[in-house]
Amino acid sequence: MPAQFLFNLFIAFLWMLLQDEDELKITTFFGGFIVGIVIIFLMHRFFHTQFYLRRLYSLIKLIFIFISELAASSLLIIKQILSPKLKIKPGIFTYKTELRGDWEITTLAMLLTLTPGSVVMEVNPDGDMFYIHAMDIEQSKADVLRSITKFEKAIMEVTR
Repeated sequence: MPAQFLFNLFIAFLWMLLQDEDELKITTFFGGFIVGIVIIFLMHRFFHTQFYLRRLYSLIKLIFIFISELAASSLLIIKQILSPKLKIKPGIFTYKTELRGDWEITTLAMLLTLTPGSVVMEVNPDGDMFYIHAMDIEQSKADVLRSITKFEKAIMEVTR
């Protein structure tokens, strides 16, 4: 991926230098960058990796998934807090993850901890089991598990 980006920058600078202009312009560089994206997209199979902008798209998609899950869980927590009687049953459950590597596991743990109503208490030493505390185990466990599967899929798209 870094090789494709550096090659794209090289194409953009080369494009800018070959445009017989008196001064360097950012618009010329941007045009060369767009031409470089097209060239690299057509040649990305020779790099033996996926096209580098696909990961950027996956990262933006992960951010939007997090924002939507954050909003949904925040509304659920607000609804529970504002009810006249607090009828919650907090609890702890385990979740076995498919993610591998420190970056993937840490990202999932942080996304779950930042989402209201759930906290990752511990990750086992092997890194494949999460111990998660849910504010209302009966109601929010299904929501947390749904969020986890969305997060896992999006994290795998970004890292693999």
